[in-house]
Amino acid sequence: MTATIVSPRLMRIGGGSVAQAAEVLALIGLSRPLIVTDPWMVSSGTIERALLAPLRAAGIPFAIFSETVPDPTDTVIEAGAALLRGGDHDCLIGFGGGSPMDTAKAMAILAAAAPGAKMREFKVPAQADRGLVPVVCIPTTAGTGSEATRFTVITDTETDEKMLIAGLGALPLAAIVDYELTFSVPPRTTADTGIDSLTHALEAYVSKRANPHADSLALSAMQLIGRHLRPAFHQPKNAKAREAMMLGAMQAGLAFSNSSVALVHGMSRPIGAHFHVPHGLSNAMLLPAVTEFGLNDALPRYAEAARAIGVATREDSDEAAASKLLEELRALNQELGVPTPKDYGIGGNRWEGLLPLMAKQALASGSPANNPRVPSEADIIDLYRRVYA
Repeated sequence: MTATIVSPRLMRIGGGSVAQAAEVLALIGLSRPLIVTDPWMVSSGTIERALLAPLRAAGIPFAIFSETVPDPTDTVIEAGAALLRGGDHDCLIGFGGGSPMDTAKAMAILAAAAPGAKMREFKVPAQADRGLVPVVCIPTTAGTGSEATRFTVITDTETDEKMLIAGLGALPLAAIVDYELTFSVPPRTTADTGIDSLTHALEAYVSKRANPHADSLALSAMQLIGRHLRPAFHQPKNAKAREAMMLGAMQAGLAFSNSSVALVHGMSRPIGAHFHVPHGLSNAMLLPAVTEFGLNDALPRYAEAARAIGVATREDSDEAAASKLLEELRALNQELGVPTPKDYGIGGNRWEGLLPLMAKQALASGSPANNPRVPSEADIIDLYRRVYA
């Protein structure tokens, strides 16, 4: 098997590393960033303290695009790309959670295209391999791993489809990974992004496109997340737990960027698009049931994942270890307060009415084809029904 491995050229990792943003830019020959963030990062003063003040002190000019939204849309990308094209910028900096980072990546891709191009032209199976300028990512949550991946997810506002966009144009040139930025992240976000990163690692490991390089990263990520997600959730200022979660999320991002995600992500995107459920939360809703669906088709891998997470030992048979993995995923959801779609407030009639479309959109994303057990449209509809209540 041949695997193509990609990763950012430079990654600055550690507490306080965000203050070294000017140095990182200098190392890769960049000096005129357009910073992509969200309104809260600006209004709270977070980005001013963490990033803008050090850039000013270093004499680096910058502009800010802060109109990002929680589920990045093609219309926001078009506005951002127009700003990028019209300015004298040599890079983008995505600062925030997955949404600002994904927005920055998509802006670079769209800005490099012909005038009038639409984001839907770049969705999988198209390859989005060109960006107008390089992207530097600075995550403020331990979850999406977007700082290390060749993917971005953008919602088509005409169809309510969450489009997976993949290619080298979405791969950051550099990343700054500073766990101290996560100290103020609230427990709900810690839980959702933490389970998101666990899902990345688990799906990368059991994927049909797994490879030894991605495997080593996925196993390391599961070890870190399995031991530190609960402490990070219950003790927000626990530096050891926050650092481990940030590292685990980054490793999980590298793992699935070089392997793939699978059925959980394929089914999760339509939930986010139609019902505006945060991505990590919709992953968490789906993870136990989808894992059970494919368990026997990759039993040794799921068992090894259970051992990495820390809920099974070498003395456990693969069957016993995989069973413990299912128990852990259900227990984790309960402890972290993950609701069902019904408990989240999604009406049953609307959920049921959208199932055929959601199943088609899930399959069209390509991710379900990487699952150990490849589902039919009927299988996906049945899983959606099981997860609902």
